[in-house]
Amino acid sequence: MSAAQAQQPAPYKKVALIGLGLIASSIFWAMRRAGMAAEVSGYARSEATRDTARRLGLCDTVCDSAIEAVEGADLVILCVPVGVMGAVAAEIAPHLAKGATVTDVGSVKKSVIEHVAPHIPEGVDFVPAHPMAGTEHSGPDSGFASLFDNRWCLIVPGDAREEAVLRLEAFWQALGTNTERMEVEHHDQVCAVVSHIPHLIAYTMVGVADDLRRVSDQEVIKFSAAGFRDFTRIAASDPTMWRDVFLENKEATLEILGRFAEELFVLQRAIRSGDGDHLFDYFTRTRAIRRGIIEAGQDTDAPDFGRGKRE
Repeated sequence: MSAAQAQQPAPYKKVALIGLGLIASSIFWAMRRAGMAAEVSGYARSEATRDTARRLGLCDTVCDSAIEAVEGADLVILCVPVGVMGAVAAEIAPHLAKGATVTDVGSVKKSVIEHVAPHIPEGVDFVPAHPMAGTEHSGPDSGFASLFDNRWCLIVPGDAREEAVLRLEAFWQALGTNTERMEVEHHDQVCAVVSHIPHLIAYTMVGVADDLRRVSDQEVIKFSAAGFRDFTRIAASDPTMWRDVFLENKEATLEILGRFAEELFVLQRAIRSGDGDHLFDYFTRTRAIRRGIIEAGQDTDAPDFGRGKRE
């Protein structure tokens, strides 16, 4: 065995997925695509979701309780809305195996750490994580193996052992992601900019269109251009998840929202005064951001949800 092979983190023997929506189901299919032989157990609060998961062959075992799912697991992934992660952690804490790692997939980190970390027992590592991937679809039948390809998974190591952090990074890399470590406050601010505020704007714009009584629902649907279609796609995301995100990332969201309002006021004034030079310069600068996203490979379409999503 080479030195490099000796340093490679050991794979997990059993992975428990708590919550069986888009992210959890995609984790399972990505593991199977990568030939990761770990046993996978899963749990969802809804009986209907558990039944769907069983029908799809999602997980080796779909359990009727979170406690049963985490038994003997050396990796537990919390895939539930951020607002309930603390309660779930409290429920499973006494049943976690010594030496196990607990992680999550939430897009907020400060509040998740505050709610989850106090319940993690001694001898168990908590390594918060955030795979920056998703679609507007939800539920166990929405997952597909390539969801994480060339995306980023942000890791917030905290006080976890380096061995546990390296092992989790290797896990996410095997699923197709790039990984980067980040401090908790910086994570929440970055996500407010690139994800949370864009979602809030999309919800608002679709709500404005709905409130314009002089424009019928049929016209809004019939004449939707690409920009508005993008808004409606984003606004179709899971309302429970996004309600919790905004409530749990309140500080960063309000800070970035304030900056957005300031920028919007400047643009409003430029339009009112006919300042075309300012508008042209502003749009030229922001256009470069779009080009950077494309060059970084972060604008790839999701596969057809009707075919081959699990392969």
